[in-house]
Amino acid sequence: MTTDAKIRIGFIGSGGNARHHMGQVLGLAEAQIVALADPNPAMIEAARRQHAALADVPSFADYHEMLGQVQLDAVEISTPHTTHKEQILTSLGQGLHVLCEKPLVCSVADAHEVLVALEVTDRIGLLSYQRHFQPEFRYIRQRIASGDLGAVTFVSALQCQNWKNGTKGSWRQDPALSGGGQLNDSGSHLLDIILWITGLAVQSVSAFIDNCGTPVDINSALSVRFAGGAQGNISVVGDATDWHEDLTIWCEKGFFLMRNGKLQVCDPSGRYTFDNLRGGSYPDRNFVDAIRGRDQVQSPFECGLRVIELTEAAWRSGAQGGAPVSV
Repeated sequence: MTTDAKIRIGFIGSGGNARHHMGQVLGLAEAQIVALADPNPAMIEAARRQHAALADVPSFADYHEMLGQVQLDAVEISTPHTTHKEQILTSLGQGLHVLCEKPLVCSVADAHEVLVALEVTDRIGLLSYQRHFQPEFRYIRQRIASGDLGAVTFVSALQCQNWKNGTKGSWRQDPALSGGGQLNDSGSHLLDIILWITGLAVQSVSAFIDNCGTPVDINSALSVRFAGGAQGNISVVGDATDWHEDLTIWCEKGFFLMRNGKLQVCDPSGRYTFDNLRGGSYPDRNFVDAIRGRDQVQSPFECGLRVIELTEAAWRSGAQGGAPVSV
Protein backbone atom coordinates (compact mmCIF):
# COMPACT_ATOMS: atom_id res chain seq x y z
CA MET A 1 0.00 0.00 0.00
CA THR A 2 1.49 3.34 -1.05
CA THR A 3 1.15 6.30 1.27
CA ASP A 4 -1.35 7.98 -1.06
CA ALA A 5 -3.51 4.89 -1.58
CA LYS A 6 -6.76 4.55 0.31
CA ILE A 7 -6.81 2.07 3.17
CA ARG A 8 -8.91 -0.86 2.01
CA ILE A 9 -11.20 -2.04 4.79
CA GLY A 10 -13.37 -5.14 4.92
CA PHE A 11 -16.19 -5.53 7.43
CA ILE A 12 -16.73 -8.75 9.37
CA GLY A 13 -20.32 -8.36 10.50
CA SER A 14 -22.97 -6.03 9.05
CA GLY A 15 -25.39 -5.56 11.93
CA GLY A 16 -26.54 -2.26 13.39
CA ASN A 17 -23.30 -1.50 15.19
CA ALA A 18 -21.23 -2.37 12.12
CA ARG A 19 -23.40 -0.10 9.99
CA HIS A 20 -22.62 2.78 12.33
CA HIS A 21 -18.92 2.11 11.82
CA MET A 22 -19.48 1.91 8.07
CA GLY A 23 -20.93 5.41 8.09
CA GLN A 24 -17.88 6.68 9.97
CA VAL A 25 -15.46 5.01 7.56
CA LEU A 26 -17.33 6.30 4.51
CA GLY A 27 -16.73 9.81 5.83
CA LEU A 28 -12.95 9.32 5.84
CA ALA A 29 -11.27 10.40 2.60
CA GLU A 30 -8.29 8.11 3.15
CA ALA A 31 -10.28 4.91 3.61
CA GLN A 32 -12.68 2.84 1.55
CA ILE A 33 -14.90 -0.14 2.29
CA VAL A 34 -14.10 -2.82 -0.26
CA ALA A 35 -15.97 -5.88 1.07
CA LEU A 36 -18.65 -7.03 3.52
CA ALA A 37 -19.00 -10.39 5.24
CA ASP A 38 -22.01 -11.61 7.18
CA PRO A 39 -23.70 -15.05 7.29
CA ASN A 40 -27.11 -13.32 7.30
CA PRO A 41 -27.92 -11.86 3.86
CA ALA A 42 -30.54 -9.59 5.43
CA MET A 43 -27.77 -7.77 7.30
CA ILE A 44 -25.83 -7.24 4.06
CA GLU A 45 -28.93 -5.81 2.41
CA ALA A 46 -29.60 -3.56 5.39
CA ALA A 47 -26.07 -2.19 5.06
CA ARG A 48 -26.61 -1.47 1.36
CA ARG A 49 -29.92 0.26 2.06
CA GLN A 50 -28.41 2.42 4.77
CA HIS A 51 -25.28 3.28 2.80
CA ALA A 52 -25.82 3.69 -0.94
CA ALA A 53 -22.05 3.78 -1.50
CA LEU A 54 -21.93 0.07 -0.68
CA ALA A 55 -24.33 -0.97 -3.45
CA ASP A 56 -21.62 -2.58 -5.59
CA VAL A 57 -19.23 -3.68 -2.86
CA PRO A 58 -18.74 -7.48 -2.96
CA SER A 59 -20.24 -9.44 -0.09
CA PHE A 60 -19.59 -12.85 1.42
CA ALA A 61 -21.42 -15.22 3.74
CA ASP A 62 -18.09 -16.44 5.14
CA TYR A 63 -15.45 -13.94 6.20
CA HIS A 64 -12.71 -16.45 5.31
CA GLU A 65 -13.80 -16.14 1.68
CA MET A 66 -13.59 -12.35 1.91
CA LEU A 67 -10.07 -12.53 3.30
CA GLY A 68 -9.05 -14.95 0.58
CA GLN A 69 -10.59 -13.16 -2.39
CA VAL A 70 -10.36 -9.42 -1.71
CA GLN A 71 -7.23 -7.32 -1.34
CA LEU A 72 -7.48 -5.73 2.09
CA ASP A 73 -5.33 -3.62 4.37
CA ALA A 74 -7.59 -3.82 7.43
CA VAL A 75 -10.80 -5.23 8.85
CA GLU A 76 -13.40 -3.96 11.29
CA ILE A 77 -15.07 -6.65 13.39
CA SER A 78 -18.56 -6.24 14.84
CA THR A 79 -19.90 -9.70 15.59
CA PRO A 80 -21.10 -11.80 18.57
CA HIS A 81 -18.50 -11.64 21.32
CA THR A 82 -17.31 -15.23 21.41
CA THR A 83 -16.41 -15.12 17.70
CA HIS A 84 -13.96 -12.22 18.12
CA LYS A 85 -10.90 -14.27 19.04
CA GLU A 86 -10.86 -16.44 15.94
CA GLN A 87 -11.71 -13.51 13.66
CA ILE A 88 -8.94 -11.35 15.14
CA LEU A 89 -6.32 -14.10 14.97
CA THR A 90 -7.25 -15.05 11.42
CA SER A 91 -7.16 -11.44 10.26
CA LEU A 92 -3.82 -10.75 11.94
CA GLY A 93 -2.52 -13.93 10.35
CA GLN A 94 -3.39 -12.44 6.97
CA GLY A 95 -1.28 -9.39 7.80
CA LEU A 96 -4.27 -7.10 8.34
CA HIS A 97 -4.80 -4.29 10.80
CA VAL A 98 -7.81 -4.93 13.09
CA LEU A 99 -10.44 -2.73 14.70
CA CYS A 100 -12.65 -4.84 16.95
CA GLU A 101 -15.81 -3.99 18.82
CA LYS A 102 -15.95 -4.62 22.56
CA PRO A 103 -15.44 -6.83 24.39
CA LEU A 104 -12.12 -7.88 22.89
CA VAL A 105 -12.61 -11.52 23.92
CA CYS A 106 -14.41 -13.44 26.65
CA SER A 107 -11.56 -14.92 28.70
CA VAL A 108 -8.23 -13.78 30.07
CA ALA A 109 -6.46 -16.65 28.33
CA ASP A 110 -7.89 -15.57 24.96
CA ALA A 111 -6.85 -11.97 25.58
CA HIS A 112 -3.25 -13.00 26.14
CA GLU A 113 -3.31 -15.11 22.97
CA VAL A 114 -4.59 -12.17 20.93
CA LEU A 115 -2.00 -9.78 22.39
CA VAL A 116 0.84 -12.17 21.56
CA ALA A 117 -0.42 -12.45 17.97
CA LEU A 118 -0.66 -8.67 17.70
CA GLU A 119 2.93 -8.27 18.86
CA VAL A 120 4.22 -10.97 16.51
CA THR A 121 2.45 -9.55 13.46
CA ASP A 122 3.28 -5.91 14.31
CA ARG A 123 -0.12 -4.72 13.07
CA ILE A 124 -2.43 -2.03 14.42
CA GLY A 125 -5.02 -3.35 16.87
CA LEU A 126 -7.73 -0.98 18.11
CA LEU A 127 -10.55 -1.88 20.49
CA SER A 128 -13.61 0.27 19.83
CA TYR A 129 -14.14 1.87 23.23
CA GLN A 130 -15.51 5.18 21.97
CA ARG A 131 -15.38 6.81 25.40
CA HIS A 132 -11.61 7.11 25.03
CA PHE A 133 -12.33 9.76 22.40
CA GLN A 134 -14.86 11.82 24.38
CA PRO A 135 -13.40 15.12 25.62
CA GLU A 136 -14.95 14.81 29.09
CA PHE A 137 -13.27 11.49 29.82
CA ARG A 138 -10.01 12.67 28.27
CA TYR A 139 -10.11 15.72 30.54
CA ILE A 140 -10.57 13.57 33.67
CA ARG A 141 -7.76 11.25 32.59
CA GLN A 142 -5.41 14.19 32.03
CA ARG A 143 -6.23 15.80 35.40
CA ILE A 144 -5.72 12.53 37.29
CA ALA A 145 -2.46 11.82 35.46
CA SER A 146 -1.22 15.34 36.26
CA GLY A 147 -1.45 14.58 39.97
CA ASP A 148 -2.72 18.05 40.85
CA LEU A 149 -5.63 16.57 42.81
CA GLY A 150 -3.54 13.86 44.44
CA ALA A 151 -4.18 10.15 44.26
CA VAL A 152 -7.51 8.53 43.45
CA THR A 153 -9.09 7.26 46.68
CA PHE A 154 -12.56 5.99 45.74
CA VAL A 155 -14.67 5.22 42.66
CA SER A 156 -18.44 4.82 42.55
CA ALA A 157 -20.20 3.84 39.34
CA LEU A 158 -23.75 2.96 38.32
CA GLN A 159 -25.02 1.86 34.93
CA CYS A 160 -28.65 0.87 34.47
CA GLN A 161 -30.48 -0.12 31.32
CA ASN A 162 -33.54 -2.04 30.20
CA TRP A 163 -31.01 -4.59 28.98
CA LYS A 164 -32.82 -7.74 30.08
CA ASN A 165 -35.97 -6.97 28.08
CA GLY A 166 -34.16 -5.23 25.24
CA THR A 167 -31.93 -8.22 24.47
CA LYS A 168 -34.51 -10.96 25.12
CA GLY A 169 -34.42 -13.63 22.42
CA SER A 170 -31.19 -12.28 20.89
CA TRP A 171 -27.68 -13.72 20.78
CA ARG A 172 -26.74 -11.41 23.65
CA GLN A 173 -28.54 -13.73 26.09
CA ASP A 174 -26.99 -16.87 24.56
CA PRO A 175 -23.77 -17.56 26.52
CA ALA A 176 -22.34 -19.52 23.58
CA LEU A 177 -22.34 -16.32 21.53
CA SER A 178 -22.26 -13.50 24.08
CA GLY A 179 -19.86 -15.01 26.59
CA GLY A 180 -21.87 -13.33 29.37
CA GLY A 181 -24.54 -10.77 30.12
CA GLN A 182 -24.62 -7.01 30.57
CA LEU A 183 -21.34 -6.95 32.52
CA ASN A 184 -19.60 -8.32 29.41
CA ASP A 185 -21.64 -6.18 27.01
CA SER A 186 -22.48 -2.53 27.71
CA GLY A 187 -20.99 -2.95 31.18
CA SER A 188 -17.65 -3.48 29.46
CA HIS A 189 -17.64 0.21 28.53
CA LEU A 190 -18.09 1.19 32.17
CA LEU A 191 -15.32 -1.06 33.49
CA ASP A 192 -12.97 0.08 30.76
CA ILE A 193 -13.45 3.80 31.24
CA ILE A 194 -12.93 3.51 35.01
CA LEU A 195 -9.63 1.72 34.52
CA TRP A 196 -8.51 3.95 31.64
CA ILE A 197 -9.14 7.36 33.15
CA THR A 198 -7.90 6.50 36.65
CA GLY A 199 -4.90 4.40 35.64
CA LEU A 200 -5.74 2.10 38.55
CA ALA A 201 -5.03 -1.64 38.57
CA VAL A 202 -7.53 -3.97 40.22
CA GLN A 203 -6.20 -6.05 43.10
CA SER A 204 -9.34 -7.97 44.08
CA VAL A 205 -13.09 -7.99 43.56
CA SER A 206 -16.07 -9.30 45.48
CA ALA A 207 -19.23 -9.63 43.38
CA PHE A 208 -22.88 -10.55 43.81
CA ILE A 209 -24.59 -11.41 40.53
CA ASP A 210 -28.24 -12.08 39.69
CA ASN A 211 -29.20 -13.59 36.32
CA CYS A 212 -32.85 -12.62 36.90
CA GLY A 213 -34.10 -15.87 35.40
CA THR A 214 -31.97 -15.65 32.24
CA PRO A 215 -28.88 -17.66 31.18
CA VAL A 216 -26.58 -14.64 31.68
CA ASP A 217 -25.71 -12.01 34.29
CA ILE A 218 -28.23 -9.16 34.48
CA ASN A 219 -27.65 -7.33 37.79
CA SER A 220 -24.12 -7.16 39.17
CA ALA A 221 -22.80 -5.54 42.37
CA LEU A 222 -19.00 -5.30 42.50
CA SER A 223 -16.83 -4.18 45.41
CA VAL A 224 -13.31 -3.53 44.19
CA ARG A 225 -9.97 -2.94 45.88
CA PHE A 226 -7.32 -1.38 43.69
CA ALA A 227 -3.57 -1.69 44.01
CA GLY A 228 -2.38 1.16 46.22
CA GLY A 229 -5.45 1.09 48.46
CA ALA A 230 -8.19 2.88 46.50
CA GLN A 231 -11.66 1.34 46.76
CA GLY A 232 -14.61 1.15 44.42
CA ASN A 233 -18.25 0.17 44.04
CA ILE A 234 -19.54 -0.72 40.57
CA SER A 235 -23.24 -1.42 39.98
CA VAL A 236 -24.55 -2.77 36.68
CA VAL A 237 -28.34 -3.04 36.61
CA GLY A 238 -29.75 -4.73 33.52
CA ASP A 239 -33.29 -5.07 34.79
CA ALA A 240 -34.11 -1.34 34.88
CA THR A 241 -36.94 0.51 33.16
CA ASP A 242 -34.72 3.17 31.61
CA TRP A 243 -31.12 4.22 30.98
CA HIS A 244 -29.02 6.11 33.53
CA GLU A 245 -25.32 6.33 34.31
CA ASP A 246 -23.35 7.89 37.18
CA LEU A 247 -19.59 7.88 37.65
CA THR A 248 -17.85 9.64 40.55
CA ILE A 249 -14.11 9.59 41.17
CA TRP A 250 -12.74 11.00 44.43
CA CYS A 251 -9.16 12.16 44.70
CA GLU A 252 -7.31 13.51 47.73
CA LYS A 253 -7.99 17.15 46.76
CA GLY A 254 -11.20 17.02 44.75
CA PHE A 255 -13.53 14.85 42.72
CA PHE A 256 -15.12 14.36 39.30
CA LEU A 257 -18.78 13.61 38.61
CA MET A 258 -20.12 12.32 35.29
CA ARG A 259 -23.91 12.28 35.28
CA ASN A 260 -25.40 11.01 32.03
CA GLY A 261 -22.54 12.50 30.05
CA LYS A 262 -22.35 15.82 31.92
CA LEU A 263 -19.08 16.58 33.71
CA GLN A 264 -18.83 18.43 37.01
CA VAL A 265 -15.54 19.02 38.82
CA CYS A 266 -14.81 19.97 42.39
CA ASP A 267 -11.25 21.13 43.05
CA PRO A 268 -9.51 23.73 45.27
CA SER A 269 -10.78 26.53 42.99
CA GLY A 270 -14.44 25.60 43.45
CA ARG A 271 -17.16 23.45 41.93
CA TYR A 272 -18.07 23.92 38.30
CA THR A 273 -19.74 22.25 35.33
CA PHE A 274 -18.34 21.71 31.85
CA ASP A 275 -20.76 22.09 28.97
CA ASN A 276 -19.86 21.07 25.42
CA LEU A 277 -16.14 20.51 25.86
CA ARG A 278 -14.38 20.91 22.53
CA GLY A 279 -12.34 18.23 20.84
CA GLY A 280 -12.87 14.53 20.69
CA SER A 281 -12.80 12.03 17.85
CA TYR A 282 -13.94 8.47 17.19
CA PRO A 283 -12.36 5.01 16.87
CA ASP A 284 -12.49 4.66 13.07
CA ARG A 285 -10.60 7.92 12.52
CA ASN A 286 -7.97 6.95 15.08
CA PHE A 287 -7.67 3.54 13.38
CA VAL A 288 -6.87 5.14 10.03
CA ASP A 289 -4.54 7.70 11.59
CA ALA A 290 -2.66 4.96 13.46
CA ILE A 291 -2.28 2.89 10.29
CA ARG A 292 -0.87 5.99 8.59
CA GLY A 293 1.53 6.50 11.49
CA ARG A 294 0.08 9.89 12.41
CA ASP A 295 -1.24 8.93 15.82
CA GLN A 296 -0.92 6.33 18.53
CA VAL A 297 -3.79 3.93 19.14
CA GLN A 298 -5.94 5.61 21.80
CA SER A 299 -7.86 2.45 22.70
CA PRO A 300 -5.41 -0.47 22.48
CA PHE A 301 -6.18 -4.17 22.80
CA GLU A 302 -4.48 -4.12 26.21
CA CYS A 303 -7.56 -2.34 27.56
CA GLY A 304 -9.57 -5.43 26.65
CA LEU A 305 -7.25 -7.56 28.76
CA ARG A 306 -7.72 -5.28 31.77
CA VAL A 307 -11.51 -5.42 31.39
CA ILE A 308 -11.79 -9.18 31.00
CA GLU A 309 -9.46 -9.69 33.96
CA LEU A 310 -11.92 -7.79 36.16
CA THR A 311 -15.00 -9.31 34.50
CA GLU A 312 -13.77 -12.89 34.77
CA ALA A 313 -12.80 -12.39 38.42
CA ALA A 314 -16.25 -10.91 39.13
CA TRP A 315 -17.93 -13.93 37.55
CA ARG A 316 -15.80 -16.27 39.69
CA SER A 317 -16.61 -14.29 42.82
CA GLY A 318 -20.32 -14.29 41.99
CA ALA A 319 -20.25 -18.06 41.55
CA GLN A 320 -18.66 -18.31 45.02
CA GLY A 321 -21.31 -16.20 46.73
CA GLY A 322 -19.28 -13.01 46.75
CA ALA A 323 -15.97 -14.38 48.01
CA PRO A 324 -13.09 -12.02 47.14
CA VAL A 325 -11.14 -13.05 44.05
CA SER A 326 -7.69 -11.73 43.20
CA VAL A 327 -7.12 -10.18 39.79
